Amino acid sequence: MSNEKFKLHPAAVLINVVKALKDLLVPIAIIIVANGFNFNFDYRSKDFFGEMVPLMILSVVLLWTIINGGIKWWTFVYWFEDSELRVEYGLFVKKKRYIPFERIQNLNYKEGIFHRIFKLVEVQIETAGSKNGKPEAELTAVTRAAADEIEIRMKYAKKQQAIIEENEQTIIEKVPSTVVHKMQIPELLLLATTSSGMGVVLAGVFAAVSQFAEFIPFDAIYDEVAFLIKYSFIAVAIIIALVLLLTWVISVGFTCLNYYNFTVSKEQERLIITRGLIEKKRVTIPLNRVQAIKIVENPFQQLLGLASVAVESAGGGFSGEPNKKIILFPLIAKKGLLTPLEELFPDYDFSLSSHVKPPKKALPFFYRIDFIWFVPLVGLISYFFYPYGLMSLLLIVPIILLGRWQFKTTGYTLYDNQITIVSRVISRVTFLAVKKRIQVTQGRQTYFQKRRDIGSAKIVVMSGMTGASATVRHIDQQEVEKILCWYEK
Repeated sequence: MSNEKFKLHPAAVLINVVKALKDLLVPIAIIIVANGFNFNFDYRSKDFFGEMVPLMILSVVLLWTIINGGIKWWTFVYWFEDSELRVEYGLFVKKKRYIPFERIQNLNYKEGIFHRIFKLVEVQIETAGSKNGKPEAELTAVTRAAADEIEIRMKYAKKQQAIIEENEQTIIEKVPSTVVHKMQIPELLLLATTSSGMGVVLAGVFAAVSQFAEFIPFDAIYDEVAFLIKYSFIAVAIIIALVLLLTWVISVGFTCLNYYNFTVSKEQERLIITRGLIEKKRVTIPLNRVQAIKIVENPFQQLLGLASVAVESAGGGFSGEPNKKIILFPLIAKKGLLTPLEELFPDYDFSLSSHVKPPKKALPFFYRIDFIWFVPLVGLISYFFYPYGLMSLLLIVPIILLGRWQFKTTGYTLYDNQITIVSRVISRVTFLAVKKRIQVTQGRQTYFQKRRDIGSAKIVVMSGMTGASATVRHIDQQEVEKILCWYEK
C-alpha cells in the first residue's frame, strides 16, 4: 500500500476561516453592541484609543483567524499505511492520529457553500472512541474521488464487499441503495407549522428587541398602537396576522435550510441520511448500532395524525451534535409509518397498541409534583398583586387537566424481547427497545408511592455519553417487578 502523503484542497483555508468566524459571531456582535456602534477614526481625538480598542481587538482576532486557517492547511497531511488512515498536523506541536480502517464506524459527509463551488466534500471519520458528537478525524476539504478512496479502503479492510481487479487497481463493487423515505415540500411546510420552530423564531425576535431596546422608539409605537386599538380592532387583527405570517415564513425558511431534500436510504445493513439546502449533510448509521426507536407526537401533530421518528445510536450522528438521537423521519403520517419501520427494523413490533396502564389510585401522583412548586408561586403572586393576583388560582385547572392527560397516556407493553414505553410531558413519546440493547433496568419507589403500592420503572440504552432512557411512572409495584424479572431472564 502506497505511503504517499496527501494534502487538503487549498479551499480548506477559506473554509477554516469561515468556520472560525461563525463560531466568533456572537462575541464579535457583543463587542460591537457594547461599544454602542461607535468607532472613532480620528487619531487626534482624546477618545480615540478608548473607542478604538474593540476594533483593535476585532482586527487582531480576524488576523489570527486567517493565519491559523493557513497554518492548519499547510501542516495537515494524511496518508494510508498498514491498513490505517494516518493524519498529521500542527506547526510547533506535531499531532499524529492513526485510525485502523476496521475501527471506522462511519464516514459522514458535509457539503457547504464553498465545498459546492469547488466541487469538494468534508469527510468526518467516526469510531467508537468519538465523544461529544466530535469526529475522530476531519478532512476539511477533499475531492469526491479522495473521499471515495477512503471509503473503498475501509470496505476492503472490513471485507464487506467483493474485490475486483481492474487496470492494476483494487476497487469495490458499489451496492445500490434503496430510498426508504423522502420528504416533500408539503411535508416541510407542515413540519414548520406544527413544530416548535415558530416559538423559537418569536423568542429570537423578543431577544433581539431586548438587546436593541434603547434604539427602538417604544413611546411612538405605543401611541400608534393605542390609536389603532381605539379606532380599529380590524387593523390590530391584521397586524397580528401579519406578524404570525412573517413568523411562519421565517420558520419555513429555517426548516427548508435544515431539512430540504431530506432522504433516508438503505444500503445493505446501514442507513444513509442526507439533508440540507445550503449546507448538505450526509450521515451513515449502521443498523446494528441502533439502540432504541423513539416516536414523538406533539399535540398539533397528534391532532393531525402526524409523528416524528428518531433513533438512538451508539455511534454516528451529524457533526457538532453531541446528542446521539438521530432524526429518522422529521415528519410522517402515522398511517404510513408502519411499513418503512418494519422494513428497516424487522426485530421490532410496531403494531402493539394495548398497554398496561397506571391504576386509578396513581392519578394524584401525576399532578402532585407540580403543586410542590405551584402553590408557593400562587401564594406569592396573590399576596403581592392582591386582588388581581388571585386570578393565578385559575392555573390549577390546566395543571390538573395536564396531569390527567399524562395519566391516560402513560403505559407499557412487554412482548417477547421487546419493551414499549409510552409517556408524556407535553408531547406523546413512544420508546421501543429490545432486551439485548438495554444496559440498565431499575425500579424506583418513593415513600408516598410505597403507601399506595405503586412505583416507577426505568430503562437505559447506550447512546452518547450518558445514554438514553425511558420511564414508565406510577404503575402497580407488581408491574415494576414484572419488568425487572423480564430483564433478568
